[in-house]
Amino acid sequence: LLQCLASLAATAQEENWQSRQQLQAQRQEMARLQEELSRARQDGERWASALQRAQREALEREATRGAEQARQQELIRDMKERLLELLREKDALWQKTEGIDTPMPSPVPRDPGFCARCRKDFRLLSRRYSCRWAMGEVGGGTGTVQGSALTSCSLSRLCQGKVCHTCSVDMGKHGRCCLVCYQQGQPQAT
Repeated sequence: LLQCLASLAATAQEENWQSRQQLQAQRQEMARLQEELSRARQDGERWASALQRAQREALEREATRGAEQARQQELIRDMKERLLELLREKDALWQKTEGIDTPMPSPVPRDPGFCARCRKDFRLLSRRYSCRWAMGEVGGGTGTVQGSALTSCSLSRLCQGKVCHTCSVDMGKHGRCCLVCYQQGQPQAT
């Protein structure tokens, strides 16, 4: 009986020792698993913060891109408006200059000693003429300008220049005018 009890006690101790070993192995396994879980949580938190940062940066890039695109569209709209303004100005200038074929006579110098066109010196034998052109009807009166009688016309100076015989055109009773004014005023005489 003692031997039986001793063998039972030895078997119980052996089982107790084995269960302690298993318990210790399970505790070590549990500690390792808890450590792995802690590392996995840290990795998860790190990945979550990286994801949030990437999302925030993507939103900022999208906002910046949207603002840049809006600025470029506004610039394009302004450039189109300016182009239309310039085209309108060009058309207006074109319409103003469309009918101009001959250049206007240049302003003549006020020196009565020289011809306004060829710069010939007026001497005792070279006569000077004021550029005149008969303009329109005046109610039936007669007038005298430099000795010539005019009926129902008034004389007006075109370029108000003094010209020589060569640079002027004889208009008969209507006086003389320079060649440039004659060419410009010829449709009025017909």
